[in-house]
Amino acid sequence: MTRRSLSAAFAATAVIWGGASYADISPADIVWEDEIAIPASLTGTPGDPAAGAEAFSSRSIGNCLSCHVNSDMPEHDFQGDIGPPVDGAGARWSEAELRGIVSDAKRMFPDSMMPTFYNDNPDDYIRPGEAYTARAYNPETFSTLLTAQQVEDVVAYLMTLTDW
Repeated sequence: MTRRSLSAAFAATAVIWGGASYADISPADIVWEDEIAIPASLTGTPGDPAAGAEAFSSRSIGNCLSCHVNSDMPEHDFQGDIGPPVDGAGARWSEAELRGIVSDAKRMFPDSMMPTFYNDNPDDYIRPGEAYTARAYNPETFSTLLTAQQVEDVVAYLMTLTDW
């Protein structure tokens, strides 16, 4: 293999492996519908409901269970009651509305205590430390609480919750 073909193969591999990150819509570039719904996927790929359930239940990822009761997860103790139950979320809201709620619930529910999970502008909200750790806020490393793929995964999971 020549040096030129090796370089081309390496570049093609980098594009293929890194392609998913290029498809992600940054929080600043989201196109909102009626200021509450996000019709387009943030990643261009469907979310994975199993990964969404993991993010929803994980205390170190989404931590959604700390505020929301979810009858689909009876094995998890200490479910919160600050937010509404998520039972039937997939029947109550459209996929675009759920994407908007998970990304930035304050657009639909201005008085919500729910954190803004997909926003990288620290001026839009305040959160304690980085990702709820004891580390202090650093503007150079400030990021969203969930990645675009994690938002899509949680939305895909919530869409499966159609029973009230």
